[in-house]
Amino acid sequence: MSHESLPLRIPVTHVTPAAPEPRWRPKAFEGEVVPFRATVFREGHDAVGAMLVLTSPTGEETRHRMRPLAPGTDRWEARVRLDVVGLWRFRITGFGDEIATWRHDAALKIDAGVDVELMYEIGALLLDRAVAEKSRPAPIRKRLAEIAARLRDADASPEARRALVDDAVLDEFAARPLARLTTDSDERELLVERRRAGVGAWYEFFPRSEGAKRQKDGTWKSGTFRTAAKRLDGVAAMGFDVVYLPPIHPIGVTNRKGPNNTLAPGPSDPGSPWAIGGPLADGTPGGHDAVHPDLGTLADFRAFVRRATSLGLEVALDLALQASPDHPWVIDHPEWFTVLPDGTIRYAENPPKKYQDIYPVNFDDDPEGIFSEVLRIIRHWMKQGVRIFRVDNPHTKPLAFWERIIREVNDEAPDVVFLAEAFTRPAMLRSLAAAGFQQSYTYFTWRNTKGELEEFLTSLADETADYLRPNLFVNTPDILTEYLQFGGPAAFTVRATIAATAAPTWGVYAGFELFESVARPGAEEAIDNEKYEYKPRDFAAAEREGRSLALYLGILNGIRRDHPALGQLRNLHVHHTDDDSVIAYSKHLEKAFTGTGADDTIIVVANVDPHSVRETTVHLDLEALGLTPGEPFTVEDLVDGERWEWSTSNYVRLDAFTRPAHVLRVVRESEKPVRASRKRGASA
Repeated sequence: MSHESLPLRIPVTHVTPAAPEPRWRPKAFEGEVVPFRATVFREGHDAVGAMLVLTSPTGEETRHRMRPLAPGTDRWEARVRLDVVGLWRFRITGFGDEIATWRHDAALKIDAGVDVELMYEIGALLLDRAVAEKSRPAPIRKRLAEIAARLRDADASPEARRALVDDAVLDEFAARPLARLTTDSDERELLVERRRAGVGAWYEFFPRSEGAKRQKDGTWKSGTFRTAAKRLDGVAAMGFDVVYLPPIHPIGVTNRKGPNNTLAPGPSDPGSPWAIGGPLADGTPGGHDAVHPDLGTLADFRAFVRRATSLGLEVALDLALQASPDHPWVIDHPEWFTVLPDGTIRYAENPPKKYQDIYPVNFDDDPEGIFSEVLRIIRHWMKQGVRIFRVDNPHTKPLAFWERIIREVNDEAPDVVFLAEAFTRPAMLRSLAAAGFQQSYTYFTWRNTKGELEEFLTSLADETADYLRPNLFVNTPDILTEYLQFGGPAAFTVRATIAATAAPTWGVYAGFELFESVARPGAEEAIDNEKYEYKPRDFAAAEREGRSLALYLGILNGIRRDHPALGQLRNLHVHHTDDDSVIAYSKHLEKAFTGTGADDTIIVVANVDPHSVRETTVHLDLEALGLTPGEPFTVEDLVDGERWEWSTSNYVRLDAFTRPAHVLRVVRESEKPVRASRKRGASA
């Protein structure tokens, strides 16, 4: 057996991207810059190298020389922007780097006067081998042959021969190394999905509330798809990409909920949209494939989708696998539910919350029947123009079901995106993402202190980024945290700033921009919750009267569009500040990946204490920003255009009541003037 065929002579281990289990595939989104990494090492002191061999979905193979990471770790990395949707394949090749070994040894020995002629001859022999490799370009081979001859020229000056060791033409071996003792890792798969699977700004609203009117007799008239379509202009004006609708299906009458989750609904109370299944216009029961008659018809829904599309918005539809007592499933498929010993069907609970109007689906007795029905429902809505589904409580359904249903749908329609509303234990949340969900709600709403955010955001950008894409919703109909209840406008501003800049996908539920903060006593959800009643809002009046965050949300979404660094997940870097309530992080993208010909660097500094003024020093890792340590540079606040001269350590003052956060870009155009400040580095 030859040396070259010996297994694991150059060990290649801990290859990433990787999913938690071999049966799952790591994933990326179109345009994502993915770090490919591996541990590569060998015995002794000879140099090793690593090469990423990448095969695109079209079959094109490219090779990328990997660079060493922290000294002593034996970790290697190559970062590649993946712009083709589909299944990629990759492997890592580890090899003995003979040229690097020779250059290192030659520099030491020749300078010390030890084995000088021997070192020159070793180098010449290596170059002879390289010249014989027909895969190298002819001009390079000719130049290498010349260097080999000059290395053997004992009559040349010592200085001239020594300079050959460092000749720039030897950099040819970075791209095409002279390798032996190679070891290939197993070939891996990486699924690249469309860009909206990883990048987007979501806005949620209830179509029944848009255009709803209270009539003279005190009853309500529901909004419709036609009236809701009028709200789309405002959503688009704020720069959102996705409009998400809660369930639009008929709502059950049995055990219908009234205001604030009571069991005493009035005659015009609409009930919870998640209690799916109820009477259609002709009195017959309708389910997941129907629209609520108050909203209109399927044709009206398709018109709503077309209007959204014309404004650059995609429509996301709620997929809630549950039923009201009035759903056709209850009569046609009683085996899909849990029947208790007293003959009643178990309703949903999430203690202390009770949902008497909802029956959860039991997957134990007829999993194939349920699978077929859900697949039918998804395909039905796909035909109506829906390509994004927000899945309600996926953690209460079998993981294997989701793995199968998502694979089946994406095999026939790779552009369909599923968002998991998985506010559950970490093992299930992460496994749902690994099993196929393109996006996931996270614990973001409950991470509010500096320490919590630093740990949480770093984990999203590093630990789970190979398979979990976070959607940082700032609020939901179910979640109004104490931070928002008692933090005032500053809390809303800070949470939006962090959500919009820390991850490529974020979301807002309507009312957030109006600073809605009054909770039901003892709960973390809004009082007079829109889940149980109509809630029309006068957004235009709020903007006129200065009671709206809409303009700021639009600015944030505009910044996201203009700065490709914010469209990446894995590039977040936390920086140190001297104040326990001021967080600082950056997102940097080199010009090789921006598409603009210039580096893009964003620095976010936020005061997470919504009740105070904070003054502190921000200490930046300039290398993480693509800057030279110690040199000054200019930053510009992208919200108001102010500029300051910064360096490694910078004074910052953040007033929760006027300016609780900075979104700064590093200005690369040094010729532009900088506004003088009273204190070096001062930001306010």
